[in-house]
Amino acid sequence: MLENCILLSLFAKENLNRMSEQQLNLYDRLINEPSNDWDIYYWATEAKPTPPEFENDVMAMLREFAKNKKREQRLWQPDLEYLFEPPR
Repeated sequence: MLENCILLSLFAKENLNRMSEQQLNLYDRLINEPSNDWDIYYWATEAKPTPPEFENDVMAMLREFAKNKKREQRLWQPDLEYLFEPPR
């Protein structure tokens, strides 16, 4: 689903390099376990409540990111080169 690809890839670019191992595991679980991509989108945008098994600090970070308070244009996924950059 394009909306999730954009949301999750931009979230990952901004946050993965500063997440703890536990947070990375939670993020991995979030993006791999739900069987319906729309669920993740609805939880992130608060259209539906997040089930208790996915309610954690990473989900809270994703919800905050989805609010886009800086009003950034988020029209496409980032290039993957950021994965090979040294941590800031």
